[in-house]
Amino acid sequence: MLSSRVTATISSSTILFSNHKILSNKFLYISNPLDNSTKPIKWNCKNSRMEAAKSSFVTRASAQPLTNHGELIDSVETFIFDCDGVIWKGDKLIDGVPETLDLLREKGKKLVFVTNNSTKSRKQYGKKFETLGLSVSEEEIFASSFAAAAYLKSIDFPKDKKVYVVGEEGILKELDLAAIQHLGGPEDGDKKIELKPGYMMEQDKNVGAVVVGFDRYFNYHKIQYATLCIRENPGCLFIATNRDAVTHLTDAQEWAGGGSMVGAILGSTKREPLVVGKPSTFMMDYVANEFKIQKSQICMVGDRLDTDILFGQNGGCKTLLVLSGVTSLSMLQDPKNSIQPDFYANKISDFLSIKAAAV
Repeated sequence: MLSSRVTATISSSTILFSNHKILSNKFLYISNPLDNSTKPIKWNCKNSRMEAAKSSFVTRASAQPLTNHGELIDSVETFIFDCDGVIWKGDKLIDGVPETLDLLREKGKKLVFVTNNSTKSRKQYGKKFETLGLSVSEEEIFASSFAAAAYLKSIDFPKDKKVYVVGEEGILKELDLAAIQHLGGPEDGDKKIELKPGYMMEQDKNVGAVVVGFDRYFNYHKIQYATLCIRENPGCLFIATNRDAVTHLTDAQEWAGGGSMVGAILGSTKREPLVVGKPSTFMMDYVANEFKIQKSQICMVGDRLDTDILFGQNGGCKTLLVLSGVTSLSMLQDPKNSIQPDFYANKISDFLSIKAAAV
């Protein structure tokens, strides 16, 4: 069940829900998507990776290699880990992960796992951790599928409205747990459009939000249905679980990520989505509130600059980039790259050096 406190987690600043309007000193004005207004929704400007990178991080000093692992561990209470490229690649565990997590727990650190991959629910991710031999509770896992449902709950998404899902089972399961009506998802993966004279597709007029995530069953039917809902249903929200360019479906290569599905819908609607996954501050605020953690006492560990590291920086956390995923050292040090973490390391098992040094 989603916490009733979720309404307080959109931002650490004061938020007022009144008359279907959301006001915040951090947010641009957000009109209720379901009050028959056709104005586009404005989201926290930190959701724009390009704007945030340009405005906030161009003057950040170059990242330093992590040499004093013990000092970093002692300086924070909580480590938030991305999963793909940090904990595993595809279904293969990255070397040294179990021992590293054990070490951090022994030192009394809280561990949280945040993933932009929306194909699974929190419960399903719990089973994946278990299958890989890792002891991680469901409460320590935050997936973007959960974030989409949590966001809709936080704005009091009307019970008579529905969500059209371009995505997989994880989103559907989280919407079910939040008692939000939905349609679409994998069952629309086999639907084909027969283009013949006079044919028109009709969409459900009660769809009040379209949620787009990574979808291996993506097709033209879904693009058209989502487009009709967003363009023709008054105030229909366009929500993206993430805009990741690539993902790790296997450990052998990178595969097109959820951003490719989001990009198709953006292209046909000319609407920017609300992003609820990284680097949006929504998940960071939710995690900090749920665990009662000060953000300055968090270290965000990830393999992506424009999601993981920006997510941590937007939240005011320390940041550690690991080179075990999509970002190489040359990419990090490219003069064109304006997003610089506090530190970088080869992989999270580099923390084990403090154990070796103690022997």
